Amino acid sequence: RTCDQLRCTACDFRVSFFNDYIWDQSCDYLFFRNNMPELSKLRAKMIKKKGARAYACQCSWRSIDELTDLQTEQQLRWVCGKH
Repeated sequence: RTCDQLRCTACDFRVSFFNDYIWDQSCDYLFFRNNMPELSKLRAKMIKKKGARAYACQCSWRSIDELTDLQTEQQLRWVCGKH
């Protein structure tokens, strides 16, 4: 489980997540900077993968397909946006 209100303190953008998708390895900073949060544009680099989840803000992105503690990822600046 994860918070559904994550916010990035680096770019001050809401973290979006997409169930059953991972990001293509060709994704880069400019792709997310130019295309977030427009799903129609993001789909170009989304790969369907059952049980996975793709996360992204405007400056960071992750594909998760197994139980992972995102707090150990020090380069991520994602925090709960408060409920």
